[in-house]
Amino acid sequence: MELSKQQKAAVTHLGSPALVVAGAGSGKTRTLTAKIQHLISIGYDPKRILAITFTNKAADEMKNRLIQMTGLSANDFPWVRTYHSACYKILQRHCTLLGYKPPLQF
Repeated sequence: MELSKQQKAAVTHLGSPALVVAGAGSGKTRTLTAKIQHLISIGYDPKRILAITFTNKAADEMKNRLIQMTGLSANDFPWVRTYHSACYKILQRHCTLLGYKPPLQF
């Protein structure tokens, strides 16, 4: 996968937050998936990496790219999700902290 100098900098950046801002079709998803692949290659647990998208289609595309890039399964990427599904999963897991009884349903 060919990355620009700026994309490579974002992929290898560690130690503090990084903000990637770019227009449509500029390679943000490619950069993010390369970043996740890099984190996994240096020992990070893919099950503890959060990658948020706006749409189910984008989340599925990102997850499929990661499966192809890493050879891992979809189950290894439980936090590649949309905003809504990530928030719902967190609420389901921790609803008792808010005074609700599981299972949390809407």
